[in-house]
Amino acid sequence: MELRTDGLRTKGRLLVASPMLGDPNFRRAVVLMIEHSPEGALGVVLNRPTENPVAHALPGWEAPATDPGVVFTGGPVEEGKVLALGVLQQARREPGWSGVVGRVGMVDLSSEPDDLEPVVEQVRFFSGYAGWGVGQLEGEIAEGAWIVLDATEADALTTDPADLWHAVFRRQRGDLLWYAFYPDDPGLN
Repeated sequence: MELRTDGLRTKGRLLVASPMLGDPNFRRAVVLMIEHSPEGALGVVLNRPTENPVAHALPGWEAPATDPGVVFTGGPVEEGKVLALGVLQQARREPGWSGVVGRVGMVDLSSEPDDLEPVVEQVRFFSGYAGWGVGQLEGEIAEGAWIVLDATEADALTTDPADLWHAVFRRQRGDLLWYAFYPDDPGLN
């Protein structure tokens, strides 16, 4: 059976790396997709925390930063560019916030942290992003490099990023559930 990817849109969903994906930038990565259009796609890797504290990287933004309070590696594209995901206190449109999934959306970092504080509960910061050109992501999905799954609000700001890849597969049904038990190195099995 051929997987049709024409018309596929992934915004607000997860791209979860197949266990066979060999690219070290995306090994066992869980990517929350921010945009997907005919021009390409963009997302942030949710499970790559750095040791760089938000207080050092973005002074003034440490108060709304969610645990673990560090900047995450969002992907290999424009590694110096910082993006932020935030959770609204209530599901509604707000200036400086662009929805992605549920109450989770992109936060406009040109705003002042104090301006967003009454509206946004938590913020997570990402250096860089994952990006794909025209048709590139659709091709990678068709090749089996990525599995497209539904996202939850909790995925975006998980307190256990090291386990996120396994956790996403553990909540699946059928054959996808087996990926949760896939060994880190099948050669040692």
